[in-house]
Amino acid sequence: MDRPLIVYLHGFCSSPASWKARLLAEEMARRGLAGQFACPQLSPVPDVAMAAVSARIEAAAGPVTLVGSSLGGHYANYLAEKHGLNAVLINPAAVDRLDLANFVGEHHNFHSGERFTFTSGHAAQLKAQVRRPTPSHYWLLLEEGDEVLDYRQARDFYAGCRQTVLPGGDHSFTRFPDFVGQLIEFAGL
Repeated sequence: MDRPLIVYLHGFCSSPASWKARLLAEEMARRGLAGQFACPQLSPVPDVAMAAVSARIEAAAGPVTLVGSSLGGHYANYLAEKHGLNAVLINPAAVDRLDLANFVGEHHNFHSGERFTFTSGHAAQLKAQVRRPTPSHYWLLLEEGDEVLDYRQARDFYAGCRQTVLPGGDHSFTRFPDFVGQLIEFAGL
């Protein structure tokens, strides 16, 4: 029997310990679906991160739904187009509209403290991953109060896709708890 899987893709400098990843994992476990949730630690190197998640998708025993937040939203878009999947994007980075030179330099993971350098080569990898979305495959969740990314960039890039745009909030998508159940249903679970 095919077992649907949700793969959560965290954002830049984040990890599986992020608030949204933990909340989704906890709800999946509460529903007896812990084995149908994955949240890999993504490499800070975009091509390496995408190769690893692609391998996970290809090994899945059933349909995969991607959930991506911030940079993870960009990754979910790339992988959804590559593999023909559905995706939920939460305050995603619209990479084609960002000046990635602003991110070049040394960073640290918010949860582990691990330091890494984001290079112009990594920025070029992200730009090469940009794919126009197939509107019927996406659900976009945005809060207008996002202080990190201009929500209008994602709203416009994903024009034609299902969109939930809410006033206020911030980059973490403060209303995420209100959408966890709907997100699981979107994934067919």
